[in-house]
Amino acid sequence: MGAAATLTPHERTEQAAVNGPGWRFALVLGGGGTKGLAHVGVLRALEERGWIPDVIVGNSIGALIGAAWAVDFTMAELEAVALSMTRHDVFAIARGEMATRRFRAPGLYKDEPLEMLLRGFLGDTTFDQLTRRLVVASVDINCGMVTYWGLPGLRSVSVADAVFASCALPGFFAPREIDGRFLVDGALADNLPVGVAAGQNVDGLVAVDVGSSSALRAEVQESGFAAVFARASEIVFHQMMENRLSSWSGPPMLLVQPRVEHVPMLSFGHNRELIEEGYRATCAALDQAGEEVRHAAGGIYPRRLVEVAVDRARCIGCGACVVLGPPGTFRMDEAGKAVGPAEPQDWSPISGGFIRHCPTYAITAHPARAARDPKGGASTGIARARA
Repeated sequence: MGAAATLTPHERTEQAAVNGPGWRFALVLGGGGTKGLAHVGVLRALEERGWIPDVIVGNSIGALIGAAWAVDFTMAELEAVALSMTRHDVFAIARGEMATRRFRAPGLYKDEPLEMLLRGFLGDTTFDQLTRRLVVASVDINCGMVTYWGLPGLRSVSVADAVFASCALPGFFAPREIDGRFLVDGALADNLPVGVAAGQNVDGLVAVDVGSSSALRAEVQESGFAAVFARASEIVFHQMMENRLSSWSGPPMLLVQPRVEHVPMLSFGHNRELIEEGYRATCAALDQAGEEVRHAAGGIYPRRLVEVAVDRARCIGCGACVVLGPPGTFRMDEAGKAVGPAEPQDWSPISGGFIRHCPTYAITAHPARAARDPKGGASTGIARARA
């Protein structure tokens, strides 16, 4: 893990000033159940390269990992906790409540295991007492208000309470009462809270998305309540993220998307794999676009050139691509078939979501030839395609 793991907060700040990116950035850690253990690898990769966040804005497990960072856990300590976590550390079915109150039970799982985990490393610390800046998202279950604990005026509460609320997935955990309000997982409204992060007096963002996925699933309908609920959550998270970022006009953003879509949201059997994938994905994103995003005026990175094609044999002429794709990308020809763009497209990590809405899977996208062939003359980050 390198010498960075043993540095004091002051030394880390000095290292960032010397070796870091030279800009102030907010690190946004989204929710995604246990898939969020990838955030530990993200922090390791950033710290090793001297990219020290000015503030972490977290939701759900992103809030939990962010809180550990905010109370000065070293990377060695954080990884040890993440590797040792088991299902029993978080989930214990509330059998008594379920038996006596049935559908009126506040949650499927008991509060105590998660409560003990959070109090174990956070105690009664308030946001005012933290040595590092932390913002935690949650939602008032009664009025739908999104509350960002840690912002001015919202700093006197217990960090553990705010993180519990942010992790309280409705139906799974009881809402957490804070100052007379009952709060649940911030993912209901803002799973990747980049908007509030952009307002934290920073030059840019590094956002980590582990909760959304457009990957195909097989036989979800046969896998039980928890699997169906988790898949539904992934779809909602992905749609919300696409909608929010499709017209992003905030500061430049490096969007890291670890490949964790194959891991069930509530599984604890992949801890080390998740941490290592977070590390790999962050290193790859920094290698591809770290310099670009530092000097950019806006936009989402890494960028890549892709070639988009339509399989005319599969196309049924429904026109969904014309409606859902970027304006002017597709058109319908005289035969009623879709025609894609002739030139390579400059895509950010969230581009191309419309492809999955083609009912016959007739649209494909591949790295542009210039990006695949170093002799093609493409040398900028825009032309480098992700593997």
